[in-house]
Amino acid sequence: MNLQNLCQQVISLSNEVGSFIREEAKMFDRNMVEYKGLHDMVSYVDKTAEQKLVDRLSELLPEAGFITEEKTSSKQGLKYTWIIDPLDGTTNFIHGIPTFSISIALQCDEELILGVVYEINRDECFSAWKDGGAFLNGKPIYVSKAPQIENTLLATGFPFYEFADLEPYLNVLRVLMQKCHGIRRIGSAAIDLAYVASGRFDGYFEYNLNSYDVAAGIVLVKEAGGQVFDFKGGNQCIAKRQIIATNGLISEELLLVIKHFFH
Repeated sequence: MNLQNLCQQVISLSNEVGSFIREEAKMFDRNMVEYKGLHDMVSYVDKTAEQKLVDRLSELLPEAGFITEEKTSSKQGLKYTWIIDPLDGTTNFIHGIPTFSISIALQCDEELILGVVYEINRDECFSAWKDGGAFLNGKPIYVSKAPQIENTLLATGFPFYEFADLEPYLNVLRVLMQKCHGIRRIGSAAIDLAYVASGRFDGYFEYNLNSYDVAAGIVLVKEAGGQVFDFKGGNQCIAKRQIIATNGLISEELLLVIKHFFH
């Protein structure tokens, strides 16, 4: 399989579906929102975008299965699986905040081998494939060189429907906000990870995430020279639904803070 060529095709598809989402955003009516659970919203835009992605990705790689947020396809693949979030940042989209993205990853057996994150309103497409490096609109990107947390801008995502770990999370925030340049909460995990990969953020952490939120971003960060791990420093971030992504230089320091509060 030529991953570079496949990645270019996924980029083209992301741009195409991104144009649809961008046009829908101009006339979106918040009254058309549906609720999947507490504070967990979806719209016809998510569902239509996902169907477009599934249809085209099925043509690109007919043998692949799917893991999708809106359950448009439940097809199982023997070797390959597309992991898709058609609109990461739905809450932003619904409220007219122009920060949301398309996230597409390809998994081979248990390994993530391709990732594309398209930030729709900035027309920025982040892409990477195994051993091929990471790119922003075709130009190579790399993680930052910030040596310690006091030199960094960090990102996170606030809990919005599961609050059992709220106290340790707030304790982590309390410590980190006194150490770093600042902490940002954009509202799209895929964009957060893309920004770590491109050096805009130096580190990012969040929990209660699904595979489709982070799969593409994980590929981006690793191929840009960064590190990704769970709250114990292991490689089970998808299984444990918790993630830390860094430039590699601040990993030990950031992990120490998080492990202190998350037991």
